[in-house]
Amino acid sequence: MSSDIALILKAANFAAIKHKNDKRKDADETPYINHPLEVARILIEEGGVSDATVLAAAILHDTVEDTGTKPEELEEHFGVEVRDLVLEVTDDKNMVKETRKRLQIDNAPKKSSGAAMIKLADKIANLRDVANRPPAHWNVGRRIEYAGWAMRVVEGLPVSEHPLVDIFKVEFERCVQICMKSDSES
Repeated sequence: MSSDIALILKAANFAAIKHKNDKRKDADETPYINHPLEVARILIEEGGVSDATVLAAAILHDTVEDTGTKPEELEEHFGVEVRDLVLEVTDDKNMVKETRKRLQIDNAPKKSSGAAMIKLADKIANLRDVANRPPAHWNVGRRIEYAGWAMRVVEGLPVSEHPLVDIFKVEFERCVQICMKSDSES
């Protein structure tokens, strides 16, 4: 067990260093590291996931996509399994945003169980942020559009029987309700 904890803490430290200058898009510019840590927390506390490889990959899930970390660097520090999980949930930022979003939907059914769990927890965390701390420049329509797209991704994941799917559905409904309420108040 101690080697599992060491792997997770090593991933948290690595991600914190890589994301040290990154902020979330909310009005408070929350430190970005809070997001991957929240994804791992969701997996552990709400999803019952205890696989250290999946948890480490969850913490590292945005490093290649957003920080310029090379896959070889992940492999060197965390091994092939963690690297492969991270790459499986990484978008190619060389593609236009619409293509990346479509590919997330198209590729969702092909995810390994570990990558599907990371993707599911990531979408839960993002929905909560969109509901509670939305990107400062997103209007209600953009927030609802994100929720609908996230639902399409999650519907394709090969995890239909996992409790996190039910949590996602609750968060989806909550997000849409909060968005609609804030729209009617403006």
